[in-house]
Amino acid sequence: MIRMLLRVLGDEYAKPMRRTVALMTVTAVLEGLLYALLLPVLRALFGDTPSDAWPWLIAFGVSVAVYAVLRYVSDLSGMRVGTTMLRGMYHGLGEHLARLPIGWYNAARVGEVSVMASRGLLAAMGVSAHLLGPFISACVTPLTIVAVITVFNWQLGLAALVAAPLVVLTQRWTARLMAANDADNAARNNEASARVIEYLQAQPVLRAGGRSGERFGLLDDALQGVERASRRQTMSVLPGAVGLTVIVQAVFTTVLVLGTYLALDGDLGAAEVLSILVLAARSADPLLSLSDIGGKLRTARAELDRLDKVLRTEPLPEADQPVRPQRFDLEFDAVTFRHGDRTVFDEVSLSVPQGQRLAVVGPSGAGKSTLLQLIARFYDAESGAVRVGGVDVRQIDPAVLMAQIAIVFQDVYLFDGTIEENVRLGRPDASDAEVRAAATAARLDEVVERLPGGWAANVGEGGASLSGGERQRVSIARALLKDAPIVLLDEVTSALDPVNEAAVHDGIERLMAGRTVVMVAHRMRTVQRADRVVFIDDGQLAEEGSHDELLRRGGRYADFWSLSMVSGASE
Repeated sequence: MIRMLLRVLGDEYAKPMRRTVALMTVTAVLEGLLYALLLPVLRALFGDTPSDAWPWLIAFGVSVAVYAVLRYVSDLSGMRVGTTMLRGMYHGLGEHLARLPIGWYNAARVGEVSVMASRGLLAAMGVSAHLLGPFISACVTPLTIVAVITVFNWQLGLAALVAAPLVVLTQRWTARLMAANDADNAARNNEASARVIEYLQAQPVLRAGGRSGERFGLLDDALQGVERASRRQTMSVLPGAVGLTVIVQAVFTTVLVLGTYLALDGDLGAAEVLSILVLAARSADPLLSLSDIGGKLRTARAELDRLDKVLRTEPLPEADQPVRPQRFDLEFDAVTFRHGDRTVFDEVSLSVPQGQRLAVVGPSGAGKSTLLQLIARFYDAESGAVRVGGVDVRQIDPAVLMAQIAIVFQDVYLFDGTIEENVRLGRPDASDAEVRAAATAARLDEVVERLPGGWAANVGEGGASLSGGERQRVSIARALLKDAPIVLLDEVTSALDPVNEAAVHDGIERLMAGRTVVMVAHRMRTVQRADRVVFIDDGQLAEEGSHDELLRRGGRYADFWSLSMVSGASE
């Protein structure tokens, strides 16, 4: 458990955790040794001169004071390590998730990462802040007490020591019972979390269908699954808890009977027997608490195990000696890429000279957006190479690569903050004048002027308080502010009304000026602004050339153009 925790923490937090574990262990040992002073105290009290107990009582009081200080320091250390570690792990998990390939993310990951970022990280903090100290005390203090008993009488010490292997076996048995249900319980919780998010996101659809007052069946089923899994997990703990109680009570009874026998036989005095029974009773309390602490630790371990698996997921590899591109032309050299069992690209080759515009056209699912993602290295090609300025993107530092690229997606996500904060994501150190200039070029200033609060207006989670066209203007302003030499556009006007489309096109023209551009086009009239057009279908470049050339050929692109014109006329 501790080894896994140290691995999850990493080197930065592992050293403070080791110090905390060492301090807690010393504290637990001192707690066990304190009870050794009971023997001379009781001997004196039952002897001819009870006043001889005073020096031992004073020593006991001093030891208690030292123990109290150590316990306070060790608990405080655990709390500090826990809270500091929680902040660091949030940052570490976020940085790691940001380096994972986009293909790692799927619908099932939403609930999983949501649970992990809350319960998983809190479990890691809880181990060091609340569980580690009691667990070490429950293990080390009874063993120290047994060692003290053995010093006074080896027979009683051996009798008490019998509890150790029995307790270990019981804990392992309980762990196996819990492990059988833990995976199912975690899966049910992840599914329920995903269903809750789905239920919230589906409110417009449910209300439009007149089902807002009904219970959401999928969510209901998921919650019932959580209930059943939780019940099974609780029942799996019960045999271990009962078994631990029986073992501790049986060993205590054995020590009591053996102590009585030795006292009646004259091998031990009444004071010694009473002292050892007190010690045995005191060691029983922490052992019994192992059932509750052990259950919580096993639950925390399961969360840590899932967190550890994510942290050990290999991100995209980085070059040992990264190369910085000096040009901004783009090239696909015999690129093959598969998504699951589907081949998206099969040895595709194309090039985009610096400063030119390439339009990518094709049917839905042909891989147009994937082409942009390969340029930005959201994925790595399975074979072949994607190059920027003649340098393979795998040889470029990821931060340097992203600094050269501005991306405008069809579906724009804005963070819950002000308009200005969302625009500044493009370049946080930009001056106010530069931010305003980018907004004007994207025609975002028109939106700012009519919003209450202006630049300080909050856009809501995901940009919910803005329309799709307004969110696109924020995205374009952000890209303009970044001022990157390469621009990737992913169907940015496909779902806009005519007014917003005109405004967005205006901003896009300013964004594309003088830059290397790759645009995925849904509306065919956007393609006319490109220097070259490629038509992608079935993992291949079906056609390539200028807009006019492809129309003259009368192939697939010409058919698409004709359908686009008919669709545009009907609109």
